[in-house]
Amino acid sequence: MPTVAELAALVGGEHSTDDGSVTITGPAALAEARAGEISFFGHRRYAADLKTTKAAAVLVPRDFCGETPAVCIRVEDPSAAFTAVTHRFVPAPVAPPPGVHPSATVDSSAKIAPGACVQAQAVIEAGVTVGEGSVIGAGCYLGKNATVGEGCLLHAHTVVREGCILGDRVILHCGVVVGSDGFGYDTKDGCHHKIPQIGCVIIGPDVEIGANTTIDRARFGRTVIGEGTKIDNLVMIAHNVVIGRHCIICAQVGISGSTQIGDYVVIAGQAGLVGHIKVGDGAIIGAQSGLSNDLEPKAIVVGSPPRPIGEWKRGIVRLDRLGQLYDRVKKLEQRAG
Repeated sequence: MPTVAELAALVGGEHSTDDGSVTITGPAALAEARAGEISFFGHRRYAADLKTTKAAAVLVPRDFCGETPAVCIRVEDPSAAFTAVTHRFVPAPVAPPPGVHPSATVDSSAKIAPGACVQAQAVIEAGVTVGEGSVIGAGCYLGKNATVGEGCLLHAHTVVREGCILGDRVILHCGVVVGSDGFGYDTKDGCHHKIPQIGCVIIGPDVEIGANTTIDRARFGRTVIGEGTKIDNLVMIAHNVVIGRHCIICAQVGISGSTQIGDYVVIAGQAGLVGHIKVGDGAIIGAQSGLSNDLEPKAIVVGSPPRPIGEWKRGIVRLDRLGQLYDRVKKLEQRAG
């Protein structure tokens, strides 16, 4: 087991000179830590837990001046340092052996790299390409002419429909559907007539997509997810949406068709975006916001309709004071007869 001194060196941290020999057995949360474990203090809301933690050591900011019974390791970013420390205790994942499971159904025209793994009950249609080192999990479906890059991981029961393209090192969690039909209908004579959805989905390298998220194929052209973007569970992305590089999209977000999202955008949980709008680079959309207009780069908005975050906070304060204001007005009216 590593010592405090060894872990401090691992994350470029500093500790008091007489504490370095303490042995650390594993990582844990502040409130749940037991003797010998290490935790981190990354937000003031956990100050009470910090004072009572049973952890042997805690990663804290360099300017930390609070109280804790644990040995402090001072670092620039406690959360990032804790992630690095956690890796020290996690065994390397077991890589599945390459090859095609006997129960998988693979069309003879599919091109499966020698180092790829196709697990039980997977179905791979004609013209599919699977890159070196990729893992196609149990029960996955790859439609005709789909492409999976190198080093991808498709967990069990994911779907990549016909003609869709995954870049290198893409991760799809269980239940993800890439390339389902876009939601498009023409209404004539009282009936809804389906509009053919003939485009595809292109997902850039190093994208990770959470469980049960759906990404629709384009009506024509492409639906695009940019390099390095991370998408949470239960997100719905409609046809012809274009999402830039290194975005963060949290759970239960819904993005309507043909919306364009720039690079490094953050969309918090349960936010909804109407179609055909543009969101500038670096913008942040708060939880449960309903965005119906274009958003400038680096703007931060909250609410429905969304407002700049400072204005939204002031509005919440004023709303909380409405009861007091009502009482004051009532008293003034009584005095005035």
